[in-house]
Amino acid sequence: MRGVLEKSLQGRELDYEDGLLLANADGADLRALVKVADEKRRERVGEIVTYVVNRNINFTNVCFVGCAFCGFGRGPNAADAYFLSLDEIVSKAAEAARHGATEVCIQGGLPRDMDGYFYRDVVRAIKAALPGMHVHAFSPMEIAFGVERTGMPLREYLLMLKDAGLGSIPGTAAEILDDEVRARLSPNKLKVHEWVEIVRTAHSLGIPSTSTMMYGHTEQPEHWVRHILLLREIQKETGGITEFVPLAFIHEKTRLYQRDRSRAGSTLREDLVVHALGRLMLDGWVNNLQVSWVKLGFEVSLACLEAGANDFSGTLMEESISKSAGATFGEYVPPDKFRQMIRGIGRIPAERSTTYRLREIFSAEAEDEMTAPFPRRALNILDSVPAAHHSGGGLGGSSNY
Repeated sequence: MRGVLEKSLQGRELDYEDGLLLANADGADLRALVKVADEKRRERVGEIVTYVVNRNINFTNVCFVGCAFCGFGRGPNAADAYFLSLDEIVSKAAEAARHGATEVCIQGGLPRDMDGYFYRDVVRAIKAALPGMHVHAFSPMEIAFGVERTGMPLREYLLMLKDAGLGSIPGTAAEILDDEVRARLSPNKLKVHEWVEIVRTAHSLGIPSTSTMMYGHTEQPEHWVRHILLLREIQKETGGITEFVPLAFIHEKTRLYQRDRSRAGSTLREDLVVHALGRLMLDGWVNNLQVSWVKLGFEVSLACLEAGANDFSGTLMEESISKSAGATFGEYVPPDKFRQMIRGIGRIPAERSTTYRLREIFSAEAEDEMTAPFPRRALNILDSVPAAHHSGGGLGGSSNY
């Protein structure tokens, strides 16, 4: 462990064997891993912790895919099924803009009879009403569905979305980029090579993406390492990944858990390990690492911000997918609350754009944001909180898929 951590501190790239060792860290090894990840974070991005003012718009919960880890999807005739109109989507985006949002993140279920051009029409409608709003929308799974419904080649379909005003895509629908694991989670979902092709093609057209990894279900540490290495390979080729977002599995209301086929979400140890692992394995290639506060809760999120992460996600304003899977944390955090928590761990808050351009650095503490130091640190929390499974929900710009 000492040799691998020193290798990282020297700026040398870590390989699969190195990553597997780190992924199994516990006890004193875990404390050392957390400290080194925090140091690498400081070296790469400094003391600023960013957040984005955004809104999630989950435009429909009707979906035929049937992912075992999802509590959100409904059949078209379900009593609580819904599908927002273009006017309703634009209204939500406009409301977000009035509250200072610079981004709307748009994702939803996959209705069998959906018009393949609906995604284009959503982007067009938002940009017509709100030209300055960044539209961060449509997972690789949704893009594949649009391609299938229209019959257009992938490249042309993505160009159509870009021409309509699409700014970036969420790198969701990734779960674990291993086909055997994916078959257990959702046999109807994209294969790994299909996900990779869509992301690479988007990047080649100047459409950036986030990257995600869902952990805490049926996967093992070796899957984390292979997944992260694949993301690193893509980034070396394209440079189009803006951030890495670990997503803790929300288990309570999912078939995957209820049928005894998964763990009960992630443990605290796994949360810290995965965030630290992402920082060290992606070092120099993906410099922004986001915590999902709706999945982890504030205390664990702040701990992960001291284990390699540097971004607090988004204000959200609305998030339906992870809540449906059993999320217990709130759907909205005002920007001043983010700033309070960030200052509480001795860091500097800053609002960012979707692509990590700093919009405002809040170096001077406003009187209404005064806060006592938050009563935790990543190292202290290891001593005070048992490594038990926890529940949360959601992601700024993403979800349990």
